[in-house]
Amino acid sequence: MKNIQIAITDDDDLIVKLLEDYLNHCENFKVVFTACNGEDLIEKLNKPNALLPDVLLLDLKMKGMNGIETMEYLKNHFPLIKIIVISSFYQDSFLGFMFKTGASAFLPKGITPSHLQEIITTVNGNSIYFTTEQTELIRKQVSEKNPRPTLLTTELSAREVEILKLISLQKTAKEISNILFISPKTVEGHKNNIFIKTGAKNIAGLVIYAIQNKILNIDEIPLI
Repeated sequence: MKNIQIAITDDDDLIVKLLEDYLNHCENFKVVFTACNGEDLIEKLNKPNALLPDVLLLDLKMKGMNGIETMEYLKNHFPLIKIIVISSFYQDSFLGFMFKTGASAFLPKGITPSHLQEIITTVNGNSIYFTTEQTELIRKQVSEKNPRPTLLTTELSAREVEILKLISLQKTAKEISNILFISPKTVEGHKNNIFIKTGAKNIAGLVIYAIQNKILNIDEIPLI
C-alpha cells in the first residue's frame, strides 16, 4: 500500500513534534513536512518539485496566516489536498463553514492519536469524515420543512443518482466502479456532472443534497 503523505501546520512546536513522531511510526503514514503557519505552508507547497501531501493537518488559530485564510488559499490553488482541521477553538457552529470552505474533517484538539490515525485513513480514501455528534447535528439541521432546491433530483440521470448515493455512503471511485461494473474514469465523469447539476462545492454538499432530495436517509450514513 502506498504511504499516505501528510503535512502538519500548527504553531505549537510541541504538538507538531509529537504528531510527527507518532504518525511516522504508523504503518503507511509519512509526514513529508511541517509548517508553523499558512505562509510557511504555502512557501513549501510552491517550491519547485515540492512533494505535495495527500492530507494536511491544520490548526485554526496561528500567528501570521491563520487556518481559515490557509484553507481559502488551498481551495483555489491546491484543491486536491484533503484538509483535516484540528483546533482547540472547535465549536459546532463552525461546522458548516469549515466543510463549505474545504475541510474534509473538523475535529477538536484532544482527539486520541489512534482515532486521528483512523480519520486520516478515512479522509484519504473517502474525502470526508463526520463524527457521530456531527451527523446528529446535521440530522437536526436538515428539517422536513427545508425548501427543496430549485434543481430537482429528476434532473440527475438514474446512473448519477446511483453514484451520488454511493458517494454519500463514503464509497471511493474504485469501490463504485466495482459495484456498478464501470471504470473509475467513468465514475469520475459522472461525479463531475453531479457537482455541476447539484451546484455542490464539495462532498459535504453532495451529502446534504442527497438527504434533502430523499436520495439518502440520514440513518444510512455510516458512522465511524
